[in-house]
Amino acid sequence: MERPILQIDAFTSTSFSGNPAAVCILSETSSTEWMQNVAYEMNLSETAFLVPQGDGFNLRWFTPTVEVPLCGHATLASAHALWSEGYLSSDELARFHTKSGLLIAQKYGEWIELNFPAGYSEPTTIPLVLSKALGLSIVSIQATRQNSLGYLIEVKSEDIVRQIQPDFHLMSQLPVANTIVTSIANPDSEFDFISRFFAPGLGIPEDPVTGAAHCQLAPYWRDRLKKDAFLAYQASPRGGVLKVQYDGCGRVYLSGQAVTVLKGQLLTPH
Repeated sequence: MERPILQIDAFTSTSFSGNPAAVCILSETSSTEWMQNVAYEMNLSETAFLVPQGDGFNLRWFTPTVEVPLCGHATLASAHALWSEGYLSSDELARFHTKSGLLIAQKYGEWIELNFPAGYSEPTTIPLVLSKALGLSIVSIQATRQNSLGYLIEVKSEDIVRQIQPDFHLMSQLPVANTIVTSIANPDSEFDFISRFFAPGLGIPEDPVTGAAHCQLAPYWRDRLKKDAFLAYQASPRGGVLKVQYDGCGRVYLSGQAVTVLKGQLLTPH
């Protein structure tokens, strides 16, 4: 049985930037243990596994250490793989049955739009350990709900976001050792806001580009900027661009581009 696997850079139009994900396309379900082992072997922030199911595909996401309930960039990569490898025609929707419900991707030229559930956060107190771990002055802090993304922190400027060098050992002492840090973009920027996502609790010190984080950021910045559509930049060393739209009714539309950089076959039994 063939088990094709691709490595795809997501939320970028250029190889070796954005967020790399592995996408494994299976004809039948494999064990959770096998999928986790493959993700550990790939050693990317996410490895996605696709299996045909009804009118679409079952989709699961694994970091090198854990399965996660939602992942934007690996969903984008999965949709790109289905269209680029001929599993779907370019005018067909990619439908994914996941632990976060039905997710739909649609192709618009070189861009792929994902329809995701919005994430919400609420004000909380600033843990002293977190402030020390990030080494910065926090404008506001909220705790994300419904998932494992942890804290959402706003700081004063784009420069602060770009310059953060977290102490991950200190972060690991928090009940949830994951943090989104964000700010309004510089006045001369083409972007509305920028962010970074640190996720040592998920086995990822810094995720290059995080779709799920932008499901939290969209409602957050809608309240502050009084607009529904944004051009966002995740300022990791690799960097990535996202178009973000929040409908105010529980759904976030994330758009990005993707590039295939590697194709192969998994030979290990499952």
